Amino acid sequence: MTKLFAGLSGRSRLLDIVAPDMPLVIAVHGGTYTSAYFDVPGYSLLDRAVALGIPIVAPDRPGYGESPALEDGRMASQARFLTGALGEAWERYGAGTRGIVIIAHSIGAAISLMVAAEPGGLPLLGIAVSGVGLRTPREHQPMWESLPELTHVELPSAMKDEVMFGPPGSYDASMPEASHLADAPALRAELVDIVSTWHLNVHDILGRIRVPVHYRQAEIDHLWIVDESEVAGFGAALTNAPRVDAAMLRGTGHCMDFHRIGAALQLQQLAFSLQCAAEA
Repeated sequence: MTKLFAGLSGRSRLLDIVAPDMPLVIAVHGGTYTSAYFDVPGYSLLDRAVALGIPIVAPDRPGYGESPALEDGRMASQARFLTGALGEAWERYGAGTRGIVIIAHSIGAAISLMVAAEPGGLPLLGIAVSGVGLRTPREHQPMWESLPELTHVELPSAMKDEVMFGPPGSYDASMPEASHLADAPALRAELVDIVSTWHLNVHDILGRIRVPVHYRQAEIDHLWIVDESEVAGFGAALTNAPRVDAAMLRGTGHCMDFHRIGAALQLQQLAFSLQCAAEA
């Protein structure tokens, strides 16, 4: 883990020479994980990207890893910070690439969609998100709002394993243990936001996105309401996106990257990133 940009820690795979028509991929992790989510051995999006000649940077969001926390950990504040931070990332790492493609998961995906809805001057080419939806189960709101009044909340690994993974057989026996190297305390403010305000704002956010969107949601996701109509509704809400690829992945859980389907998901996301750059 090193310091990357805008004071954020994280990890990266960069190249001395970038081939033409390559994107700069920025990978944004979800809640309760650091940027190591994208770099678990055998499941590493960073390794897959650089193998394809794609430079990739995965920051720790504010309040995670060694990144300093914002005074306000709410999702909207993080989105505003990330928009500015990605401008610095572009200046530092974007040379030779066509623009930025964001790949993001879970709460990090929700925050990144907010960035895509209002990107300012960012050279944003597209966004690929997973593990986010239109609605969370109604019973989650009082559960998260009853968390202790602390900045960070530590969720036990055993509890996380129950909600982050799908049915037995959908992931290798080495999981979930291998994923624990990416575990981190979560920001309470964002956990409350995702269950209390996201569903009120999501249609407006999606409707303001004007870049291509790749969307994948797990069928067995314990954190979101998931069925074919929800996935179709998410895609339909992207009314101004020039291209939308929205689909459900069967028989897998929330952290799709850590499941047997993970390699396929990541290759789809990286192929989408290449297409966005080629079309720019």
